[in-house]
Amino acid sequence: MLSDPVTPRFGANHVPSAGWFYSWLDHDGDAVRRDFADLAGIGLDHVRVFPVWPWIQPNRAIIREQAIDDLLDTIDAAAEHGLTVAVDLIQGHLSSFDFLPSWVLTWHRTSLFEDAAVRDGLTAYVDTVARAVATRPNVFAITLGNEVNNLWPDSATTPETSTGWAQDLLTTLKKAAPGVLALHSVFDDAWYKPDHPFHPVDVVDLGDLSTVHSWVFNGVSRVDGPLGPATLSHADYLVELAAATSLDPQRPVWLQEIGVPRPDIPVDLQAEFTRRTVELVIQNPALWGVTWWSSHDIDRRLLDFPDREYDLGLFTVDHQRKPAAQALADVIAEARAKGVRPQPATTTLTAPANLRTEPHRRPEVAPGSEFHRQWVAARADGPVRIVLP
Repeated sequence: MLSDPVTPRFGANHVPSAGWFYSWLDHDGDAVRRDFADLAGIGLDHVRVFPVWPWIQPNRAIIREQAIDDLLDTIDAAAEHGLTVAVDLIQGHLSSFDFLPSWVLTWHRTSLFEDAAVRDGLTAYVDTVARAVATRPNVFAITLGNEVNNLWPDSATTPETSTGWAQDLLTTLKKAAPGVLALHSVFDDAWYKPDHPFHPVDVVDLGDLSTVHSWVFNGVSRVDGPLGPATLSHADYLVELAAATSLDPQRPVWLQEIGVPRPDIPVDLQAEFTRRTVELVIQNPALWGVTWWSSHDIDRRLLDFPDREYDLGLFTVDHQRKPAAQALADVIAEARAKGVRPQPATTTLTAPANLRTEPHRRPEVAPGSEFHRQWVAARADGPVRIVLP
């Protein structure tokens, strides 16, 4: 039986066009509103925003009210353009840079995950900011931070410690903002690296839904090129892995980041990659929504970013719509007009390892593995369900 048509959520991760995230140091509400007008103009319904932790809590005892007011103005700007908002708290890691307050560095250097004093400071930060943003009706989700597992190994941790760290902060978050989705975000080393201290169960057991970040520079683009089936289906593969690993068959999966990194996806192929990847993944019945990285390019007058980071925007810094943006707008318009009918799996494959209980075997499902190639080949004939042994 075919399921009823649905409309997935579509959004973007906000990278400010004027001044990147340094713009939080000198908030310009008009510039933010211009960015959000761009996003609303291509049919997006939500935006994910990234206040920078050390600029809100420069001392463990200080949480700056002005910084929170600037964040609230950003949320209000989104509402003015019909956008709902997800707020990430612990930044943490952004566009290859790490931002940590001085009270965890220099002679204070310690582990974000293991140190009790840092945990106390983070608990206060999460509680205060979550309470503030939850006053805005268009805030639908709060994520602990952007890919917090990027902060390891500079901050020592173990699987037990990293899980407990996230559990405790999510409890604080839920108490502070009970009507908002509370989420935990990690990048895909949690799915593919044998010794990584953040595990797949963190993604699928912690928080109110699962989040995955699909970046084809992780090696998948080398399997078959920028428009090969492995590359185009990687987002769907990650969504499927998360759905398979969850104990709750109804738990949604949010594709929280996906983009068109060069040189893996050359400029002239970015529109086609966008269209075909999104059309594939929105067929997955587990999918909650798609949030593009990123809203705007980074101004090349800013120095020392990896080259791929500069041009990931749907829009240029002077607000010109790029080919990927038009492709995404076209997919959204079609999805809104016709709805999306999630496709039942035509094939079921059993993973070689149980990702819940055998995390050391994660490379057996990594891009290019025998299982991954088998899944990609089967996906050419229709959706493929993954089950754990």
